Amino acid sequence: MTRHTEVIKSRKNPLAQHARAVREGREGGLIFVEGVRLAEEAVAAALNFETVLYAESFERDERAALLLKRLRRVCERVTPVSESVLESVSDVKSSQGVVAVARRPSTGREVIETPNTKPLVVIMHRVNNPSNAGAMLRVAEAAGATAAVSTEGSTDLFSPKALRGSMGSAFRLPLWTGASLDDVIRWCKERGINTVASSVRAASTHTEIDWTIPRAVVVGPEAGGLSAEETALADERLRIPMRETVESLNVAAALAVVLYEAARQRGFSQKTPSPVV
Repeated sequence: MTRHTEVIKSRKNPLAQHARAVREGREGGLIFVEGVRLAEEAVAAALNFETVLYAESFERDERAALLLKRLRRVCERVTPVSESVLESVSDVKSSQGVVAVARRPSTGREVIETPNTKPLVVIMHRVNNPSNAGAMLRVAEAAGATAAVSTEGSTDLFSPKALRGSMGSAFRLPLWTGASLDDVIRWCKERGINTVASSVRAASTHTEIDWTIPRAVVVGPEAGGLSAEETALADERLRIPMRETVESLNVAAALAVVLYEAARQRGFSQKTPSPVV
């Protein structure tokens, strides 16, 4: 790979401008990866890197130097930039020293079609907060979910905020994005996956649901949750019991409660499960 040693000092440099366009979501086939941890996860997931920009001082750190060495093996453009240029590109207030532009990972129905005898799928319907969406993917992977689906109208699971929330889970968990809820429910029925939707009016609590069978849990948007019509599409409904003074839980927290009950019933294992159905 070619090593670029000339430091970019102009914010108008084409590489910096391109990185900002990707960060802002103006380049559909690309994603913006920022920080040591996420870049390490992206390398481990074998993402196809297009450009890497790093601060002049970044390479002085041992962990950072090792990361750059790995990035240079898989990316032709690994380029030092001034601190001011990196700050202009960064998505956070304090730059984390390195940003990368990579090809968007594949998502879709075919991605989650891997054989699995007991799938546990998370269906995120119109979840529009990127930080929550990222946290939900992190919870899903941690608790042993085999795949996640986000429907039309949901936030981009590969936006900078969502990626920070997922801390690499978006690169590892099989994903289907942009699906219609009807299509996902139909997909589950065709494969014998029993769907269960969250509803404050449900008769059964999350601990009364049988999670040992193939399951998909449907959660709705942060503001109002699933509508009555959307809830009715699922095979079953559940609620999480709470004290009367508490109206609701954050959607990521609620998902964690549900998935860890599923993990308990299934005999929780820290081993990585096979992807899906």
